[in-house]
Amino acid sequence: MNPEDEVNSLYPIAVLIDELKHDDVSLRLNAIRNLTTIASALGIERTREELIPFLDESIDDEDEVLLALAEELGNLIDHVGGPQYAHCLLSPLENLAAVEETVVREKAIESLSKIAQIFSSEQIENQYISLIKRLTNGDWFTSRTSACGLYAPVYKKCQPSTQAELKKLYAQLCKDDTPMVRRAATTNMAKFVKEVSQDSIINEFVPLFKILSKDDQDSVRLLTVEVFVSIFEVLSFENNENLLNEELRGLCTDSSWRVRYMVADNLVKVANVVGNKTIQNELVEFFINFLSDNEPEVRTAASTQISGFCAFIPKDTILNKILPCLKNLVTDSSQHVRGSLALNISGLAPLLGKESTIEYLLPLFLQLLKDEIPEVRLNIISKLDVVNKVIGIELLSQSLLPAIVELAEDKQWRVRLAIIEHIPLLASQLGVQFFDEKLGSLCMSWLGDCVYSIREAATTNLRKLTDVFGVEWARTTIIPQIMVFAQHSNYLYRMTMIFAITTLAQALTPEMIAEIIIPTIANLSDDPIPNIRFNVAKSFEQLIPLMKTPQLQKAKEEIVKPTLMKLHEDTDNDVKFFANRALSIVDSV
Repeated sequence: MNPEDEVNSLYPIAVLIDELKHDDVSLRLNAIRNLTTIASALGIERTREELIPFLDESIDDEDEVLLALAEELGNLIDHVGGPQYAHCLLSPLENLAAVEETVVREKAIESLSKIAQIFSSEQIENQYISLIKRLTNGDWFTSRTSACGLYAPVYKKCQPSTQAELKKLYAQLCKDDTPMVRRAATTNMAKFVKEVSQDSIINEFVPLFKILSKDDQDSVRLLTVEVFVSIFEVLSFENNENLLNEELRGLCTDSSWRVRYMVADNLVKVANVVGNKTIQNELVEFFINFLSDNEPEVRTAASTQISGFCAFIPKDTILNKILPCLKNLVTDSSQHVRGSLALNISGLAPLLGKESTIEYLLPLFLQLLKDEIPEVRLNIISKLDVVNKVIGIELLSQSLLPAIVELAEDKQWRVRLAIIEHIPLLASQLGVQFFDEKLGSLCMSWLGDCVYSIREAATTNLRKLTDVFGVEWARTTIIPQIMVFAQHSNYLYRMTMIFAITTLAQALTPEMIAEIIIPTIANLSDDPIPNIRFNVAKSFEQLIPLMKTPQLQKAKEEIVKPTLMKLHEDTDNDVKFFANRALSIVDSV
């Protein structure tokens, strides 16, 4: 190699060294983000022998840089020679797995797990297990915390003797003096139990679970709920009914609201893995307790489980035990509880049937629809399709329509916007006749709303309604009402008309576009307001791609093109700009 080639071959690593030593964090970060490119330039051997050792010595930087490094190291497997040589990446990742910043450690564990997946059993035994042991026995809690995430990915690739050793080391982590380590061990136990045998779960992991479920830190106890579910996803609960019943009761009645919250939030998952006997004899009462818990966070979490959990219990139990609790929640002091209830209570309708829904649920719906918080009312309306399937739209609309109209005219524009987004769904349920009678004028009134976002959403709404009811409905019902805006004295109405029929055109037939839409827009090209004229040009620009049929080609040549040529000569620069932009594509179709 001549001296010049040698200098060129050293250039990438020299640049990397300079950038990693630079005071500017963004430059150092950029260097890390380009590691795969640099590794490709260096080649496999020099990446292993120079780049990786250099990076291993550079783990003293800002957290942002270390996070990027932890991620990029996991992408270098092919650049160091594939699985056979991936062990050279373990050292820098092991160092990163022991740093103080949590997100860096998590990304390092993610990259280490990626390497474990491509390692052979022999590589795991010879090169990976020693890393796990070092982290597990590290002096700092950070390394022990990271170690917890490495057991599940490698367990099945190990020899039985190594597996036994791994389980002992994991038990050591579950009993660690530091709460952060116990939390990490509990979090990762949910994954670990899915890798081991049923005998190991019963004889080794269940005793660990029992210890952790009674930990003096509630931040540890709350994590055992997911472990409980994972254990019984592997084991048959009915064959092991008494195995963890005591622990389940303890978690459901825990003195810490955070633990109760976690159980309440995962109650459907728990019900899925426990036997029917436990659901009926114990979980129903716990659910009732959660719905009336002192803490609003627990009541909110329990409310999210209403339809899912009630699917496990008889209708009589729902009517006699659950509904009284829901009646209290309708007037709960917390708007978050009421909002959660409004979003989930409709799921009971299919379980109760038409008569019971009308008798028991409908009064609760109506009460929630009168709630002072708009989000609560919106949550009820967003789930009306579920109730509609059970009791029919006639009864539903009679009961709920006044509340819908009230929300549609709410003083908060975001509430009006949310209602607009639900209108197409309601329309498909109401049917065209009922919609025209009760909600048609409301949809048109939004086109004149003082808030631009509402007017914009109203035009999109008309397009969606055309998809629901068909183009003939649009021709006879909607378009004539929109056309009236073309003569309105307020220019905002005229501009909204352009937006509306341009958006609507996407759902119309070519004949309707040629006969109605194009001439109407062209007529506004003489409007005294420049904003109207340049929106005529912008509208034609959107419509030109649709002009592929002979009829529309004719309209394009006879109306669109002459109109744009006229606007191209306009005295206003903005009008000329948009007309010119539309003209640039007019001949391409």
